[in-house]
Amino acid sequence: MSIFGSMKTAVSGMNAQANRLSTVADNIANVNTTGYKAVSTSFSSLVLPSSGGNYNSGGVQTSVRQAVSDQGDISYTTSSTDLAISGDGFFIVQGADGTPVLTRAGDFTKDDEGNLVNAAGFQLMGYSYDAGSPAVVVNGFDGLVPVNVNQEGLTAIASTSGVFKGNLDSGANVVSTAADRPSANSATTTADTKKFSMVAYDSLGNKVMYDFYFTKTSVTTPPPATPATASTWEVAIFRNADAATGGTTSFPYSTAAIGTTTLDFDATGKITNSTGAVTIDDTARTGQMIDMDLTGFTQLGADFAGTGTPNGQAASPVKDVTVDGDGIVYAKYEDGSTKPLYRIPLANVASPDKLTLMSGNVYSANGQSGVTVTGFPQTNGLGTIKAGALEGSNVDLAGELTEMIESQRSYTANSKVFQTGSDIMDVLVNLKR
Repeated sequence: MSIFGSMKTAVSGMNAQANRLSTVADNIANVNTTGYKAVSTSFSSLVLPSSGGNYNSGGVQTSVRQAVSDQGDISYTTSSTDLAISGDGFFIVQGADGTPVLTRAGDFTKDDEGNLVNAAGFQLMGYSYDAGSPAVVVNGFDGLVPVNVNQEGLTAIASTSGVFKGNLDSGANVVSTAADRPSANSATTTADTKKFSMVAYDSLGNKVMYDFYFTKTSVTTPPPATPATASTWEVAIFRNADAATGGTTSFPYSTAAIGTTTLDFDATGKITNSTGAVTIDDTARTGQMIDMDLTGFTQLGADFAGTGTPNGQAASPVKDVTVDGDGIVYAKYEDGSTKPLYRIPLANVASPDKLTLMSGNVYSANGQSGVTVTGFPQTNGLGTIKAGALEGSNVDLAGELTEMIESQRSYTANSKVFQTGSDIMDVLVNLKR
């Protein structure tokens, strides 16, 4: 047995407990840090070769473990730009050097340029909708840009396309005379025609209303065993502002129809047109053409119903910015309309607890954690983004205080071993006297 060995073992024990106390101090200091993940100290023994009658004390070494994969409590706030992740994944952020890193800290606010940054100064990254609906780059951070929510002034977007769907009553009468159909723009249009109106927007953001007329023009008589009938409907579109102002009908309009097509339905009420679309040609008045998808119409034995959803936007100021669970950042305008600006992706690794911890409560991937895989929220096992909420630290304060007491006791006991070894050395030295 070596007295010096026992003293060195005691020193390793004190060092190990000092490391343990350091992790406890870090956890307690960050108990209120958004998205902070607790660290802990693990101990493993160091054994030296010993003979049957002589034992050589070894020592103890420590390693730090991170509880990155443990979810912290989510609490709601009053800020719409506070973001929390419920489930797996990390926000992708970048620091001043432009290097993308990962974090769970979603306490984002606007900086002086309108970029969303968290308390540590890292910018939130996302995919822009400037070039249309974005696609995720699964194995890298290419295409990501800082999420900027500065949307000043008025924004107007002209309508270019839309979807019109609903039901046409299969019991409607056939209007066989062409002069009585809306496409003829005649005042003799009958009550068998159904009218819907839809609002679109021109390039200046002005509202433009269009009148859609649906008229059954023919019926195909089926075999006697078939109760339903196939039929054809005419669709005619006029500019509402050109409607007649006198009398009991909007006909005749001051201009001809600016869009016409036919819809064919089979005996089950399903549309059979290969395209099922119509183009509103309003280039003479607004300089625009709007492609309307009508494939959502059915012909069933129910009342007429229709709803139109064109794209475009009226001239309106931005009132707020919102984020949904799929990570889409919307600008909400004063008139109630919304426009997607960015889509926030999430990233994950095979072993989150092995990520490299960096200052600012951010992480970087390494060989032990596995490669970074990027995806949109609620896909491929990734969690959901909750707006107006923050994920708190996952530190258990009561547990940390217990760890601190245990570390203090263990440190004291190791110091007693060292002190005892020192006393024995004094005895050996005094034997010479």
